[in-house]
Amino acid sequence: MEKEFVEFIARALVDEPDSVAVNIIEGEKSTILELKVAQDDIGKVIGKHGRIAKAVRTLLSAASTKTGKRVVLEILD
Repeated sequence: MEKEFVEFIARALVDEPDSVAVNIIEGEKSTILELKVAQDDIGKVIGKHGRIAKAVRTLLSAASTKTGKRVVLEILD
């Protein structure tokens, strides 16, 4: 569920939605989501002073409270 959520938000933000890819790394107590976008779109996903990235992480943590696992979003360049 978290993967689709991050993909949906990222595709809405970037100019090249086909280049959005999310990789999931499962752990015992946490899940890491690695977001990869086109080089030109990294700034759009991060936002000024990291505000968009922080907002996405906040929404992601709120959405993942049902699972009881901690979800971490990493934006790869």
